[in-house]
Amino acid sequence: MRRKSDLPRKPCRTCGRPFTWRRKWRDIWDEVTHCSERCRRQRGQRK
Repeated sequence: MRRKSDLPRKPCRTCGRPFTWRRKWRDIWDEVTHCSERCRRQRGQRK
């Protein structure tokens, strides 16, 4: 069993906060660039 601290992390493109790997992203982890739906929707609105 893995600890949460051992899971891969990457920064969100919109807010810059790091987010942790999730099981539902298992097959598409390389394609995930935003930490949440809210950040994904706001990606072009931030200045």
